[in-house]
Amino acid sequence: SECQWDGQFSLNCSFTRISTIPDVSQTAVTADFSYNNIKTFVCSDGRNEEWMLKHLNLSNNLISELSLTTCTNLPILETLNLNGNAIHTLTLDMPTPARGPKKYSITDRLLPALKVLSVERNNLNTVPRGLGLLQSLQTVHMSSNAIQQIDPKDFQNCSQLKDINLRNNKITKIHPLAFRDLNKLQVVVDLRENGLTIPLPQILVSLNFFQLEVYLSKNAW
Repeated sequence: SECQWDGQFSLNCSFTRISTIPDVSQTAVTADFSYNNIKTFVCSDGRNEEWMLKHLNLSNNLISELSLTTCTNLPILETLNLNGNAIHTLTLDMPTPARGPKKYSITDRLLPALKVLSVERNNLNTVPRGLGLLQSLQTVHMSSNAIQQIDPKDFQNCSQLKDINLRNNKITKIHPLAFRDLNKLQVVVDLRENGLTIPLPQILVSLNFFQLEVYLSKNAW
C-alpha cells in the first residue's frame, strides 16, 4: 500500500484511501490511519497478540459504530483519536446479564494505559457508558456531537479525569452530581455552545473552584 513505515516504530497511512486496517507490526508505537475510508475497526482478531501502540489515530474516516470491549491487545495505548467520523454508538461496557452480578472479567483489562480519548465531531447523543472502566483516563474530548444531557453515572469512577470538553453539543440538563468525586479535575470543563438554562451553582456544586477553569459562554440562559 502507500503507507509509510519507518521500519521500527511509526506507521503512517493517512490520505491513502484505504478502507480496512492493514497489518500492524508489533513494534509500532504510533499508527496514523486518518483521512481514509475505514468503516469498521476491531481491536482484537482473536489471536491475543499484543500491539505495542501508544498512539492510534483513526480520525476523519467513516466509522459509525465502535466497540472497545475487545481491546485487550492494546495494553500500553495512551491516546485514541476518533475525531471526525460518524460515530453514534461507542461501546465500552458489557451488557448487564439478566441474572447474577455484573462481571468485568474482560473489561477489567480494557485499555489500562489510555489517557486521552477524543471523539469530537461525531454523532453521539449520550456520553458513552463505561468511561470509568478506563482506569488511567485523564482527558475526554467530545465536542461537536449531539449530546443532550449529562447523567450522574456518565463520569462515575473516572477518578483520574482532569479535562472534559463538551463544547458545542445540545446539552440542556446536567445532573447536580454529574461531576461528583472527580477530585482531579484541574484543567478545563468546557460546556460552551450548549443549551444550558439551569442555575450555575447546580453544575459546579462539587467542583474544586480553585484549580479549575470552567467555560460556559454561549448557552441559553
